[in-house]
Amino acid sequence: MVHPTIQTWSARPWHAAPLVAIDLEGSGAQDGAQEAILEIAAVRLLHGAPDTATAYTTLIDPGRPIAPRPWISPGLAGDALRGARALAAVEPELAARLNDRILVGHNIGVDWRLLHRRCPTIAPAALLDTYKLARSLISAGPHSLSSLINALDLTATANAAAPGGRPHRALWDTTATALLLSALVARGWPSEPTLSTVLAAAGQPLHSQPSAAVTGPDAATLF
Repeated sequence: MVHPTIQTWSARPWHAAPLVAIDLEGSGAQDGAQEAILEIAAVRLLHGAPDTATAYTTLIDPGRPIAPRPWISPGLAGDALRGARALAAVEPELAARLNDRILVGHNIGVDWRLLHRRCPTIAPAALLDTYKLARSLISAGPHSLSSLINALDLTATANAAAPGGRPHRALWDTTATALLLSALVARGWPSEPTLSTVLAAAGQPLHSQPSAAVTGPDAATLF
């Protein structure tokens, strides 16, 4: 069954649709059932650009110290999150921003897997993956978020749009993902495509098996 949001917007220009870029920083899949969300950001796209004036970002207290590991984002390990907000308090705010929207992320399947597990009330209309789109449009890797932003000369723009942010933190990565989507669409289509066209190229299923592991030059530093 097609979601009403998709029915409404599928034939319209992609940038008119209710798109929200998201990024989660988590403790890692190696934690299994204890995998925790440590930080999350959501930035809606307005006419295809990140609307940073309405950006949402928050730290989340996982209720336990987070062991320092190479993949744990800077500033999120140890007891750094003690006293931050509980996920139960954050979930309703996220649902208000994400439900019935189209979520945009870099390797969105990974973020959605954790978000759906921890916040079951969140119900987006669809998922749109900039990693998948980049792989289809740019043959030479790596296709990590930071590498693509640098290659497309968007680093300064991302830094300015997310002041105080940095790669591998939720707000910067979310803002960069929104910028990346617009740049990739401009690269892939000579005129503005419809939402259905972009979803056909970069959509990911909401209900599927966990995303396959990323291999090759992107595996070490996808983001």
